[in-house]
Amino acid sequence: MTILTKRFYLILIAGLAGGLSEIFWIGMYSAMTHTGGLEISRQITATLIPVWAGLSIAPLLGVVIHLALSVALAFLCCTVFIEPLGRRFGHAGILPGSMAVLAGVWVINFLVILPVINPAFVTLLPFLVTLASKMLFGWTMGSVVSRGLKNSMTGFLPD
Repeated sequence: MTILTKRFYLILIAGLAGGLSEIFWIGMYSAMTHTGGLEISRQITATLIPVWAGLSIAPLLGVVIHLALSVALAFLCCTVFIEPLGRRFGHAGILPGSMAVLAGVWVINFLVILPVINPAFVTLLPFLVTLASKMLFGWTMGSVVSRGLKNSMTGFLPD
């Protein structure tokens, strides 16, 4: 397997892991506070495909959309920010860099984009809960990338 193939799979796994960590976090919060987890997932669908929001499978579609966006986000974050930070600062730069980038993503999503395209989504959960969700994504993605680079791509980043 080439280094590019390993890198592709590593980022794919990091994105899925980050997305699943958010689902777990929001699921736990929803269970403890009786917040509608299905409504959150439905609103993900409503944000991207509003006409599908009323479908009975909209919550499932929301999960699929969320995971697809998580993988896309991981590819964007890793190629544009995380890997350059890793090359500059070594493995020590990956985790804090991942969390900082995801905090920036949260700011753009919850303070700029979502209030315009789906204001209902922004009101479903407290901001701190959604910020914690993004930080967990960043921590999970950064951990997977850092560990994967250490274990399988020796020489890709400085030690």
